[in-house]
Amino acid sequence: MHIAEGFLPPLQAAAWTAAAAPFVVHGATAVVRQVREKPETRLLLGAAGAFTFVLSAVKLPSVTGSSSHPTGTGLGAVLFRPPVMAFMGTVVLLFQALLLAHGGLTTLGANVFSMAIIGPWVGYGAWRGLRTLNAPVSVGIFAAMFCADLATYCTTSLQLAIAFPDATSGIGGSLVKFLSVFALTQIPLAVIEGLLGVLVFRTLRRIAGPELAGLSVLTRHNRAEAQTQTKDSYVAS
Repeated sequence: MHIAEGFLPPLQAAAWTAAAAPFVVHGATAVVRQVREKPETRLLLGAAGAFTFVLSAVKLPSVTGSSSHPTGTGLGAVLFRPPVMAFMGTVVLLFQALLLAHGGLTTLGANVFSMAIIGPWVGYGAWRGLRTLNAPVSVGIFAAMFCADLATYCTTSLQLAIAFPDATSGIGGSLVKFLSVFALTQIPLAVIEGLLGVLVFRTLRRIAGPELAGLSVLTRHNRAEAQTQTKDSYVAS
């Protein structure tokens, strides 16, 4: 994630941009529909975008041409579904490329594909799978954040391996090398990101219970509990 400007061959950069474009366009439509149909969730939508921006701006050196970051996309994928995060993640990555020199414009498509498309879908899949098994909400949120983070970096490793295959072992050998380098920093970061996601979701559950219920994030039991907590906070205030 955040592959540097000009680091990918032009043809591959264009190919990743073409692959990401349909998801981003569909995501933009999903955001417009979300705001139009449920305007009360606009603040949550903004919070999810800001969370992704701030968390993914934390930068740790990892390997030449890239770096290790949390991603923050798992939470937004749970709240608003992966298509929304395809667009939100693109906006985040574009601003980071322009304002923070994290990533680049020529590599934007590749970075979007890994962080804003693959990561959210894998994280959302983990969330849905665990909720189907009646796992606690906190476990689902942790898994969504953890898996979205690691899936992003597995995709980035594949992108770099395709661009720079090993002289003797080809793309497979290069992929193993990139994955091993990223793993040293990314697995601990993914764990920390998962724990942070749980804390943030608990806060949202307390102050925005009805909105989370409207998004169908919580079960009926969870909705009642969230509404009770919200009422209690109103009484306390």
